Amino acid sequence: MEAKQKLEALLDELFKFKRLPRLSAAAHDVDKIIDLLSDAREQIAGAMDPHTASLTMTKLQNPVKTAFDRVNDDLKAASSAHKKVGRALDKNFPQKDLPTDNDDMGSHLPLINRAIAMHLLREGQFSVASTFIGEVQAKNLQAGDATFDEPMLEDEDGEDENDTDADGFLGDATSHEDECDLSSLHSQELQDRFAEMYRILQELKAQNLLPAIRWARENSVELEARGSNLEFELSKLQFVWLFKGPAVNGLPDDQNNGLSGALSYARNNFGRFQARHLREIQELANAMVYAPNLPASPYQHVFSIPTAFTDVAASFTREFCSLLGLSAESPLYLAVTAGALALPRLMKYMLATRSKGTEWTTEGELPFETPLPESLLFHSIFVCPVSKEQTTEENPPMVIPCGHMLARDTLSKLCKGNRFKCPYCPSEGLIRDARRVVL
Repeated sequence: MEAKQKLEALLDELFKFKRLPRLSAAAHDVDKIIDLLSDAREQIAGAMDPHTASLTMTKLQNPVKTAFDRVNDDLKAASSAHKKVGRALDKNFPQKDLPTDNDDMGSHLPLINRAIAMHLLREGQFSVASTFIGEVQAKNLQAGDATFDEPMLEDEDGEDENDTDADGFLGDATSHEDECDLSSLHSQELQDRFAEMYRILQELKAQNLLPAIRWARENSVELEARGSNLEFELSKLQFVWLFKGPAVNGLPDDQNNGLSGALSYARNNFGRFQARHLREIQELANAMVYAPNLPASPYQHVFSIPTAFTDVAASFTREFCSLLGLSAESPLYLAVTAGALALPRLMKYMLATRSKGTEWTTEGELPFETPLPESLLFHSIFVCPVSKEQTTEENPPMVIPCGHMLARDTLSKLCKGNRFKCPYCPSEGLIRDARRVVL
């Protein structure tokens, strides 16, 4: 409630600011002054009477003075409104220093640099990424750290020594002992890959599926090995898009569009998908019978595609990045987003504990569960019901024969020799029968 009241107070100040003169008003008044001076200059230049100049200047004094006063008033009002909003921000949201007593990432600056460079590449900011990588490499060389971020070397054939094959494009680069090397990200081939991805995404945004279908067909072996249905989903959407006809898809009204175009496309492209997607192909074929009244047919849901292009673009991005050995979302973006959501609670907790003279000292574990949206939840966690501690790699969850789960350290404390008794049921068991659970 307190945060809501602060936001409402700030919104009130912003609403008042909207009713005050803007800088655009001052600019408009300045334009009027320029027009007055320009007209006066033309009158003086075109006059034959020498007294015209003094008369014109005399008449000009009051209008120019009035216009300058209006400009000053506009600037004062805008400056006052700006200061009021600034004071409201400082009052309701005072700046607080972030707790940096234990900077866990301070010793991982090269990894942070790598995450930033990769994020810029993923966003298509190739020139910015190149400049960033170059500056990091230059700084490392000046610091005498020649082992990190060496510039890429080319062999006699002009090929980069760090180039890898398409299947493991980034896998080799990140599996080296030196994970901080940025030279692999300075590859023109990597930039070309991301440029291709953005070109295809732009075409999907324009509801053109053909470039994405061509890419999926060229990489069909790798996609099928991953169990991906991307190629069929793209082809299926292309069939539906043609089926809807020129009135909806805006494509030329010829034999390659409408019902005839969709049927021809299905005959030429769906044969290769029959083994895995026969049922869906049959649904598409049966829908041809209901073409005159498709909304009332049993297949109406198949042809309702309000978000289909957005969904298939997300699937394409995910599969494209997976073939490069990358996650679908930028790790830097996810980390910053999750951190921004968790930071207010963490700061509030830190201030509360410091005021009471206590500190949270457990490494690798937060003092409370941070509420995050499902899109930011990637790994399951398990808190031991006995010790109330979150399990880790060193202290993993263990399932015992009766089905209950405990942390390994807790299980060790419960053991008497090689035997233990479950703290939640009468069952007993041997330590060798406990199995580690991989989350």
